[in-house]
Amino acid sequence: MLGEGIAKGLIETARNFLGSYVNKDRLTTVQYPEQRLPQAEATRDFPFLVYDGEDWQAGLRCVGCQICEKECPPKCIFIEKSTDKKPDAVGKPQFYPAVFNIDISVCMSCQICVEVCPFDAIKMDTAFELSTVDRFGGLLWDKARLAKPNQHYHHVHPTEAAEVDGRLAEERAKADAKAKAAAEAKTSAPPPAAPPAAPPANSGVSSTS
Repeated sequence: MLGEGIAKGLIETARNFLGSYVNKDRLTTVQYPEQRLPQAEATRDFPFLVYDGEDWQAGLRCVGCQICEKECPPKCIFIEKSTDKKPDAVGKPQFYPAVFNIDISVCMSCQICVEVCPFDAIKMDTAFELSTVDRFGGLLWDKARLAKPNQHYHHVHPTEAAEVDGRLAEERAKADAKAKAAAEAKTSAPPPAAPPAAPPANSGVSSTS
């Protein structure tokens, strides 16, 4: 029938409009910024770097492997690997990023950097109010701006953060047990046997019968 689609659209609009007075789930408009809707745990906006402990430089999980830089579709991540090493979350000496920059004006929030990171070092934040008058420097974030504590990760993604912490704790326990076993084996090993004594040197004097 001619105009059937228009009629269905008007009926749906009227149903949502009138229903919003009796059903708050249909009320999709809020008076932002005075009113704010709670964000879902799966919300993702822009990346941040996770660090453990109080010192963000010492506790940064990133080891500068540059996988996220290579896999980033818009190429908005720039990393320079360090020349020295520091202990990672499980105590293993690792490299770290001397430079880690993300151009937020280019980032498309695809989360590929999170998915390819083997160290759970980069995650997606839920912050979206990032307007700035500096369209270049203000949107180029360095590692000091990107670094956020593990507590923040638990705040924005509690379920995922708990799973990651449990896995890291298990890996740390295995590494500690392996190191302890190696140390015990080294201390309990018998001392090496002394080499056999060398035969006396021939004096060169022959005996006669």
